[in-house]
Order: sequence, then C-alpha cells, then structure tokens
Amino acid sequence: MNAPTSLLSTAARTAAPAHGSVDPASYRAAMRHHAGAVTILSAGGPGDRTGMTATSVCSLSDTPPRLIACVNRSASAHGLIRRTAAFGVNMLHADQAELANVFAGRRGIERDDRFSDADGWLSLATGAPILRDALIGLDCELIDEHAHDTHSIFVGAVRAMHLREGETPLIYFGGAFCGLARRT
Repeated sequence: MNAPTSLLSTAARTAAPAHGSVDPASYRAAMRHHAGAVTILSAGGPGDRTGMTATSVCSLSDTPPRLIACVNRSASAHGLIRRTAAFGVNMLHADQAELANVFAGRRGIERDDRFSDADGWLSLATGAPILRDALIGLDCELIDEHAHDTHSIFVGAVRAMHLREGETPLIYFGGAFCGLARRT
C-alpha cells in the first residue's frame, strides 16, 4: 500500500527513482535504523571453517525449533553451509563487538583464521562451530534453502543449543554496534 504523497517527507520523495522502487543505497541507510541482534553465522570444521557477522537471523518456529538466516551468495559462508548442510548461529553479547568486527571482515582476517582461539569454539550435534562465550549458540541442520536475488534464505532445524545467562545482547543500530541495557 502506498502512502499518500502528502505524508511523505521531501527526503523520502527524492529517494525513489523514477521506476517506482527504492535505490539500494537509500534502502541500506534506512535499514540501519532497524535494530538487530548481532550474530556470527559459522560453518565447517577445523581447517575448513568460515563465519560472518549477520543481523538477518530470526526465529521461524518453536514447534519444532526452526530459524532462518539470510546469507549473500558471494559470502564465503554460503558455499560451506550448503556443502556441510549445517551452520551455527552465535548471538553475541555486548562485550563481543570486536569479534563482530573480525567476522565482518573489518580486520583483514579471513576464513579459518577468524577462529584463532581454539578453546573458544565447541562442537555440538552437527559439527558446526559454536562460540563457547556467545549469549546463545544454536547448532542448526540446513533443511531448506530459498534463493532470492543476491541472497539465500537458509532454514535451519535447531539440533542443539548452548545458552549463557546474565549477559546483555550486542545490537546493530545506526550503523554501529552497541549494547542493550538490561530491563529492571
């Protein structure tokens, strides 16, 4: 449903190209205002692991436990998730912003080298890397994939999980990582 033109700000009206859709740069800028939990999607095993920082993960169902993760097909994790049919979803806590930067590729560290702290990772049901210190670690079996434009939507069946109580989540908002204050 389109909003009446009178309700749109001048900036909103100028962000729409003539063909009626929003340009990618404007869309990315707008989505920075959508607060999202920061996760590391991980796949593979020792010597052949990779991971990426992502906020495009959400619960799909609790009966049975399922989630979805959206991954760019050009990301190194994409092919490894498909090949191993498994992935980890590691929800980070507020003290893990630097780790999020490493897995976002902002430190020049790639693939298996991102897992340099061997004691920091464990393996549960599928063998996908699970961050021992994560707020939540979900070990998922890939059960479905939907290709859409530049990304794949992976559907994961949660086979095991690791939970750490007492931490506050790391959030991505406004183009930056930040903590979320605990409720009182």
